[in-house]
Amino acid sequence: MTHPEAKDAARSARPTDDLTSPAAIERLRARDRRFVAAAITELERLTPRVTQLLEALQPHLGKALVIGFTGPPGAGKSTLVNALIRVLRAHDKTVGVIAVDPSSPVSGGAILGDRIRMTAALDDDGVFVRSLASRGYLGGLSPAAVRIIDALDAAGYDVIILETVGTGQNEIDVAEVADVRVVISAPGLGDDIQAMKSGLLEIADILVVNKGDREGAERTLQQLVGALSIRAGAAAKVPVLKTTATTGAGVEDLDAAIWSIGGAVMARGTQERRRRRARYLIARAAADLVAERIRSGAGTRLDKLADEILSGRLPVDAAARDILSGD
Repeated sequence: MTHPEAKDAARSARPTDDLTSPAAIERLRARDRRFVAAAITELERLTPRVTQLLEALQPHLGKALVIGFTGPPGAGKSTLVNALIRVLRAHDKTVGVIAVDPSSPVSGGAILGDRIRMTAALDDDGVFVRSLASRGYLGGLSPAAVRIIDALDAAGYDVIILETVGTGQNEIDVAEVADVRVVISAPGLGDDIQAMKSGLLEIADILVVNKGDREGAERTLQQLVGALSIRAGAAAKVPVLKTTATTGAGVEDLDAAIWSIGGAVMARGTQERRRRRARYLIARAAADLVAERIRSGAGTRLDKLADEILSGRLPVDAAARDILSGD
């Protein structure tokens, strides 16, 4: 039972206060939208308080199922996510959404803003949507997405949906972050199905042909089934579903497939799932440090190595090791 004084402190707390205080964490865990939004802003901006905030969230993590949605542009990812939210809410599941959008070349912010087309989130306290800029990461995610997953997880959302930017087969970082990976395609996308075979197809737990009421939907579905048939073992058994997000057709089947796979993942416990996301953060941070060293610290040394490569005196991998050694 919460002490009356603690309740009074929680009521008087504001998002501008110390977000790591017990009162603020209590408000976040109660899904107070102001506190959830304030915590996400801290995590996205990497303010000096981020370390303390993440530490305060740790005891409350690992309960949410993280679903990653990815696929080529034009597949209708946001519309399908919107339809799935309606189904999840009908099943009394609370939902947090991280919608990764292209970055504005001017501000660096998310171009599509608040994702106004996700109408299922409007006026629903059980849904929280946050747009997040990709910040130029070719894998479709920025490391901020993983930190924001922690905020939504701590806030007690049952499901966290991560919708990535939609840049094709490069968009595979979601495989390192999500518990269930849903790869979406649609009829009429031309060579994107072929591209998926060498990229996104490899990471899918569930394949979806959206816009199933359009001509060519069945052909696209059969193409995906055929692509899976040449794979070995469990990889050949990935479910392939057809949906029409605008009408809701097939979305209940998608929900059932997600929970069938997600239930097995959740049963394995939280440690490995969270460790996988931590490994992703470490790898991203290391890559960023290497890139920064090359941009700012290599100088004429980098030019010298480039000249040696052009002359044939030095292999590229040897030049890379030279830069990384820092000698």
